[in-house]
Amino acid sequence: MSRLSEALKAGEFVFTSEIAPPKGTNVGPALDEARHFGPKVAGINVTDMQSAVMRVGSLATCIRLKERGLEPIMQMTCRDRNRISLQSELLNASVFGIENMLCLTGDHQVLGDHHTAKGVFDMDSVQLIHAAKLLTTGVDLAGGKLDGAPSFFIGGVVSPGIEPLELQILKLEKKVNAGAQFIQTQAVFEPAKFIAFIEKVKHIKVPILAGIIILKSVGMARFMNKNVAGVFVPDPLIDEVKKAPDKEKKGVEIAVRIIREIRSHCAGVHIMPLGWGHLVPAIIQQV
Repeated sequence: MSRLSEALKAGEFVFTSEIAPPKGTNVGPALDEARHFGPKVAGINVTDMQSAVMRVGSLATCIRLKERGLEPIMQMTCRDRNRISLQSELLNASVFGIENMLCLTGDHQVLGDHHTAKGVFDMDSVQLIHAAKLLTTGVDLAGGKLDGAPSFFIGGVVSPGIEPLELQILKLEKKVNAGAQFIQTQAVFEPAKFIAFIEKVKHIKVPILAGIIILKSVGMARFMNKNVAGVFVPDPLIDEVKKAPDKEKKGVEIAVRIIREIRSHCAGVHIMPLGWGHLVPAIIQQV
């Protein structure tokens, strides 16, 4: 059983964080970032070519984390592989003792650095969750029996700020029915909206971890408001960042404040440091 699943089962308020593999073979900086918070979190997400940009794969980086005694959460997207390859990659992860799986559909390739690449999208996130769950029973999607079944703790994602919210809730229900055992959300900057979302999904009996992004700058906030669906940084927060002489200190302060407001409404938080991993321990300590 993964450490993440044990912590959630025990009712602990869980912290997870994440790193991004590099565009190139030098994984050292990403692993160094993970060392800042690795022992303090229940799991470390490793993104899977986020924003459709070609990078080192999630699996290789997860293996390196595992070798260092850290708990990886392997992200998998459906954009680049068909169901044969996706199932094989799940088995590959299991061979290396990686149990936590976060299943996503993936950003469209036109958003990345290989615009003319052919997207696969043979499955979506719901179907990938189903495939991972099925493999744990010793059977693949074609009905073939496995010689050794993997053990996975399967996760999905949800965006509590996207409208219409009913569609997000419907998809969340499908993910849980398909086998999702924990949920991480898109970034939360409006606690009241997040709490209202949680009230509407009380019938969903899996732990939900609220996403927290450390605000770095006014430009970052405005970029997310314009380009990231379901994420909205309110003007008062932008003004706080703009006036702050110490951006790192302000980023920590805002993150801690949001977490304190929503803490009683979720099972934990997923902190997305976006290169500021050295601040994650301060956030956890203050919370």
